[in-house]
Amino acid sequence: MLDTLMLSRIQFATNISFHILFPSITIAMCWILFYFKCRYDFSKNPVWMRAYRFWVKIFALTFALGVVSGITMSFQFGTNWPGFMERVGNIAGPLLGYEVLTAFFLEATFLGIMLFGIRRVPSRIHTLATLLVAIGTTLSAFWIIALNSWMQTPAGFEMREGVAFPLDWWAIIFNPSFPYRLMHVLLASGLTAGFLVAGISAYRILKGDKKRAPYIALKTAVFMVAILAPLQAFVGDLHGLNTFEHQPQKVAAMEGVWETEKGAPLLLFAIPDEEERKNHFEIAIPNLASLILTHKIDGEIVGLNDFVGEHPPVKPVFFGFRIMVGLGLLMILISWSAVYLFLRRKELPKSLYKVLVAMSFSGWVATLAGWYVTEIGRQPYLVSGVLKTAEAVTTVPPSNVVFSLALYAIVYSFLLWAYIHTIFLMARRSVDVEEFETADPSMTPIPDTMFEGAGSNEGMIAGGVKI
Repeated sequence: MLDTLMLSRIQFATNISFHILFPSITIAMCWILFYFKCRYDFSKNPVWMRAYRFWVKIFALTFALGVVSGITMSFQFGTNWPGFMERVGNIAGPLLGYEVLTAFFLEATFLGIMLFGIRRVPSRIHTLATLLVAIGTTLSAFWIIALNSWMQTPAGFEMREGVAFPLDWWAIIFNPSFPYRLMHVLLASGLTAGFLVAGISAYRILKGDKKRAPYIALKTAVFMVAILAPLQAFVGDLHGLNTFEHQPQKVAAMEGVWETEKGAPLLLFAIPDEEERKNHFEIAIPNLASLILTHKIDGEIVGLNDFVGEHPPVKPVFFGFRIMVGLGLLMILISWSAVYLFLRRKELPKSLYKVLVAMSFSGWVATLAGWYVTEIGRQPYLVSGVLKTAEAVTTVPPSNVVFSLALYAIVYSFLLWAYIHTIFLMARRSVDVEEFETADPSMTPIPDTMFEGAGSNEGMIAGGVKI
């Protein structure tokens, strides 16, 4: 049977894996909604408002699940990882508090105006509320990534009798890996939200939706991800170089390098074997790993055998990295192909619509793969070089953790299925309703709840203007 440490790690991984799915959408989705609203304000073209009204409902649903799962996740600092707050709570506590004070309060204050104030306040005030919610979601990411980055590359503190005390908050927040990690996460959110918008819009078109709103949303999303995907590759490379400098054991696991060597090859595929401490079935490009990481064809990469007992589990880091990079390259290929066809033909072939639908949640897979590389790659430490994971875990019996883990897994599996099912249901329900091209959707009545009548076609009607 698994011990309390491993069960607690699995439970926290289950919670964070479920929670991160939703902020990875809402952070960028709010900026997409702000863009839709600005286009409407400047053009008065009701199609932009219809795009806004459809996607703001999905944003609301996603935001709600993100908040609920985030609150649940935070409980585990006390139930499963009491040693974390005991040892580094002087730093982690204020950073989490700053998120609530600057980000969550901002979101909570203006979210109601954003969701229900389209008719009740002037259009420009509503647009401002959307902007402030978008800023709030980004600020939330700022503080969470500041804490996570500090756990990866701690700075600006000193240890007194085993407890971390802050010395320089500027150094703590803007620690060595923070800028790269923040940009990487924000761009990942842009790709996640972009492919969701593109995929669901393509799904509506495949189902026979002839209205202009899904077409405009699809085109916007495709052009957005076509820009963000290569930018993400560039930022990812900078992030990798930073990781190579500060966490060489993580990079060694990512690259599957066991022995310190110069001119290390880039492994396209291999099966790492931690017992024999070597790889099987290698497919490699000579010298390329050294060239990428050191910018020298004979640059030296320190191998895992120099970090025995201090390096992470190799397989999940090795394969997670390749899943993330592979999906990133696929995103570039698909988005650029779509942009090319839009510019040439003004329309996409049916096969590409199907590909976009299949890629709807590809950002989730890439985000989780990257997150696992980051978090598993930090092991055996919870805070690199400061606090080992085993030192922070609870002492409760394994049976207690098994029970709560099972409950989390059941509830989260159901909620995830319900979320995906609801999004596609909303897309299908929007197909057969009319679009009143001359109506101003911002001036029509709004239901008391965003999802009133979700079980019928009336659920997709905003006061007579159907979306």
